[in-house]
Amino acid sequence: MPGKVKLTKEDKFTTFMLTWKDRVAKNWQFAVIGVVSVILLVVAVVYFINSRQSEREEAGRKFARALLDYRNGDRQVAILGLNQIVEEYSNDDVAEESTYLLGKLSLLNRDYPEATRYYEMYLSRYHNNPLNRAAALAGLASCLENQGEYGQAAAKFVEAAEEYPEGPLEGDYRLGAMRNFLEVNDISSAQAQLDILEKRFQGTDWVAKGLRLFYEKGQNQAGT
Repeated sequence: MPGKVKLTKEDKFTTFMLTWKDRVAKNWQFAVIGVVSVILLVVAVVYFINSRQSEREEAGRKFARALLDYRNGDRQVAILGLNQIVEEYSNDDVAEESTYLLGKLSLLNRDYPEATRYYEMYLSRYHNNPLNRAAALAGLASCLENQGEYGQAAAKFVEAAEEYPEGPLEGDYRLGAMRNFLEVNDISSAQAQLDILEKRFQGTDWVAKGLRLFYEKGQNQAGT
């Protein structure tokens, strides 16, 4: 009876290589497909990154062009350019600023329905810029005020002030709220806004304007 043959390390390695070659020969298609899939994935990622960079650069150029048109007084041309950005680059950062500016330009053009639409679009889509959000709410308030909806305008100005407490334009929004409360003869609400101005912005033009507005209009209304 023959004895068992002991394999050396070299024999084990040779056996492993032959087995591996046999497996590769049988499954080479799957190996190639796997390698190709990885290559395609890498190419797709690189293409996506480059495409996004190219889109951002193009969106930035169009935004800069729209700003130049706006500063040159070509509001309608600027609106067309900003609209294109909002429609074609909705996921880009410049779409946020474009949406806000569309509201502002429409308000300057006294196109209150369009201004309202863009301001509401901005408020529904973007939540991380309290300065612009407050300004958008104030823009809605101005649309309402210019259409004679003074009670709603006053409430919206208060909302704008509270969106960014102690922000750089809070005093303007409080004055706007006062002005519209006085239009609907809501003296107590106007007084409340004046009290806030005196407390937070003592010694500023906002307080001086608020006092003048209240005592010119509020006192007369209270007297009647």
